[in-house]
Amino acid sequence: MKFEQALPALEWLRGYSRRSLINDGLAAIIVTIMLIPQSLAYALLAGLPAEMGLYASILPLIAYALFGSSRTLSVGPVAVASLMTASAVGAVASQGVVDYASAATLLALLGGLMLIAMGLLKFGFVSHFLSQPVVSGFITASAIIIALGQLGPLLGITLKGATLPSLGHDLYMQLRVAHPLTIAVGAGTLAFLLLARYRLSSLLGALGLRGRPAELIVRSAPVLVMAVLIPLSAAMSFESAGVPLVGQIPSGLPAFSAPNISWLLIQELALPAFLIALIGFIESVSVGKTLGAKRRQRIDPDQELIGLGAANTAAAISGGFPVTGGFSRSVVNFDAGAETQMASVLAALGIALAAVLLTPMLYFLPKAVLAATILVAVISLIDFETITLARRYRAADFWAVVITITVTLMAGVEMGVLAGVGASVGLHLYHTSRPHFAVVGQVPESEHYRNVERHDVMTDPHILSMRIDESLYFANAAYLEDMVFAQAALREDLLHVILMCPAVNAIDLSALEALEEINTRLKENNVALHLSEVKGPVMDALQRSDFLTHLSGEIFLSHHSAVMALRARETADPALT
Repeated sequence: MKFEQALPALEWLRGYSRRSLINDGLAAIIVTIMLIPQSLAYALLAGLPAEMGLYASILPLIAYALFGSSRTLSVGPVAVASLMTASAVGAVASQGVVDYASAATLLALLGGLMLIAMGLLKFGFVSHFLSQPVVSGFITASAIIIALGQLGPLLGITLKGATLPSLGHDLYMQLRVAHPLTIAVGAGTLAFLLLARYRLSSLLGALGLRGRPAELIVRSAPVLVMAVLIPLSAAMSFESAGVPLVGQIPSGLPAFSAPNISWLLIQELALPAFLIALIGFIESVSVGKTLGAKRRQRIDPDQELIGLGAANTAAAISGGFPVTGGFSRSVVNFDAGAETQMASVLAALGIALAAVLLTPMLYFLPKAVLAATILVAVISLIDFETITLARRYRAADFWAVVITITVTLMAGVEMGVLAGVGASVGLHLYHTSRPHFAVVGQVPESEHYRNVERHDVMTDPHILSMRIDESLYFANAAYLEDMVFAQAALREDLLHVILMCPAVNAIDLSALEALEEINTRLKENNVALHLSEVKGPVMDALQRSDFLTHLSGEIFLSHHSAVMALRARETADPALT
């Protein structure tokens, strides 16, 4: 059983049927058709030779198929990871320490090894470190940068910036030298791809063509464009007319080799590699869980770390660059009927055949076609709905999204990720440092206690009941003291303070000292401190300390029993009141 957990492919390979093979094969055809232009485009987006996109779409798919926990997630080059690769590698390559391609493969290797190590250490929980609004904001900003950057190839100009100001400046300065024929090719491709994405399916349906044949045609739109423009480019001598082309792409499969490794280079690329790996992992787990839920399939975050780590390591040794689970290709793979990772294995074989047989034909492919392909792909990544929802739902989430988007656009993707992490952690600390406390009272004719500001409840002038809605730790310990003393000061006849703790999952040493201080100061004013509804693990921790021996009051199993017991004492001894 443990061996199957380490190698999830054994689970779906057992009892693999002919029906599954047919479904996986059909899905592989559709995904392969989609991956060929995307792989080329994302390699160019990363600033790498086009063939590296094909290399990154062969062995990594097989590696993930063996070690990944999702049966339908499709890995490979994606837009955001490619942009982050360009940013990280560009900074290193500009120093002349190593060539661009070698730095990209080392980036993949470092990220892969980090992911594998995190998986072995059961660090799958790191996927929760970035909040969904922050991730959405980062991806949206990255998509905007990518889209703006692709205007260069579409217009026949060179944009070297990696931020909104630099790209905007380059675009403004070079717009006057835009190439008319390149613009025509790019605009025509863009218009056709947008039509195919949003209108072609309904048009085919009106003609009576539905189901997988129609879907295959829609997904094949980039390939159809290539099939038309490659011979057109060759026949009309686009190259001599000044249209930038993909150019010579080496034929054949990638050669296995270890990346150029140096300690200095590792130091330069370690942080970018971790950030790319983290963002890729979070995106992959999110997509994998979404697709898995539709078929009641479980995704193991720890195993996903290993699967993605293996994929990136495979990319590094086969001349590729960082890869991750792609949203669009995974959805296409799922919708096409893929049942297992055999679809990815077959897609990898399809890409390998393309690398061997089709690369000579790609020489005359205009780069504007690939730019249009990227542009259409990243449109779906721009998510303004989350921003709007965050603005309506909670101001803190909204500002976290705004900070992430702003920093990413203005300072680059690496700073954007760090800002996102900082915003997520800061958001958590802010909320937990000022937790919700409620003075509660008894709902008439019940054993329930609710917020006095929200409900018509009964209270006792001698008893202050406060519900704590957060775990207690160093960041909110002082706030706890302030709230208790502030409420106690409002009640002249106060004899008892009961802290209601159903939501307290932990109390750290700082919070314990705060409770000691509260108990001491209340005792000095002849007020007893009590706790109610303390959870077992929290109680175990309190029993290992001296707090219970100093506690002026008692620990009650339920809040109602605490209130009833204290009221009974007042009735039995009128001197207390």
